[in-house]
Amino acid sequence: MLLSHYTETFSEAGCDEAGRGCLAGPVFAAAVMLPHDFREERLTDSKQLSEKQRNTLIPIIRSNAIAWAVASVDAHTIDEINILNAAIMAMHLAVSKLKPRPQFLLVDGNRFKPYKGIPHQCIIRGDATYLSIAAASVLAKTSRDEYMKQLHREYPVYGWERNKGYPSKLHREMIVKFGITPYHRKTFRMNPA
Repeated sequence: MLLSHYTETFSEAGCDEAGRGCLAGPVFAAAVMLPHDFREERLTDSKQLSEKQRNTLIPIIRSNAIAWAVASVDAHTIDEINILNAAIMAMHLAVSKLKPRPQFLLVDGNRFKPYKGIPHQCIIRGDATYLSIAAASVLAKTSRDEYMKQLHREYPVYGWERNKGYPSKLHREMIVKFGITPYHRKTFRMNPA
């Protein structure tokens, strides 16, 4: 069972991102503040859930959260500042939208930059440990997936409705055949899927 850090007098937000390893599309991030007594047995790291399971959890997270926000940073900015800095920027943007302001940030992973004096803790595999990070994981992943499905309508040959911009075999083959789009990250090497 995932944990909650919350007490009734202390507010914190879980933060996570989606799309760091993609060849195309923005990196998305979410920040979620949950009530101290929130419980949801199905909630875990979004990568461990099916698309249907993630979509079922969206309204549960949104309706129960004290506050939630999603933000993104585009491919052009990723190329300018690198994917790590862009992912942190997206998390900062998501946190900036939260009302009320959290008193503490739980961040998935091992790298983060302080945000406006709010203390934070990085937790490796935090999305499989803490409910608020898992909730952020689901919102970031589903928001990005939906965005990539929309981009697929503009550039259908790359298979983004299935691979969501990750370096699948088809995606890499289509880059070789058709070149890149304005949504591709020019600084990324085409590593095997």
